[in-house]
Amino acid sequence: MINYIATFGGGCFWCLEAIFERVNGVHQVESGYSGGDVANPDYKMVTSGATGHAEVVQVTFDPESVSFLELLEIFFKTHDPTTLNRQGADVGTQYRSIVLYHDEQQKKLTQQVIQQLDSEGIWSNPIVTKVEPFEVFYSAEAYHQEYFENNPNQGYCRLVITPKLEKFEKIFNEKLK
Repeated sequence: MINYIATFGGGCFWCLEAIFERVNGVHQVESGYSGGDVANPDYKMVTSGATGHAEVVQVTFDPESVSFLELLEIFFKTHDPTTLNRQGADVGTQYRSIVLYHDEQQKKLTQQVIQQLDSEGIWSNPIVTKVEPFEVFYSAEAYHQEYFENNPNQGYCRLVITPKLEKFEKIFNEKLK
């Protein structure tokens, strides 16, 4: 079995992590930081907006079970890719919508999906998701990993993540573990 990696940012990494952990064929989801210009940033540095990093998840998956294209579909249907540097109440460049591609095929597929979604007019505004080459991933602090699983009754989890998960599970029922 060969595993592949995808790196996505779409607001708070807790939301994306909770979603992708439920996808059949996904072996690991790790929250972290990427796309910035400061080595070894921590949460406080990233949330200040000064490092240029986005909160991202690094998804390790088996392409025999779930394709990168399917992961893109989940990504684009579970956050708003038309809001620049924001998802809901989370505002700043660290919450930007971004796909950090690991090879030319991921880049090409991401650009095709964005073009297709924009041409379909699903959203009233154009997609602003950045498509950039992956360079380095810094793992977030331990308390950020599996945050929803460990804190399901925390306010942000109940008010923001739970509704996203319910929507995701309804739309992608056939892709659940």
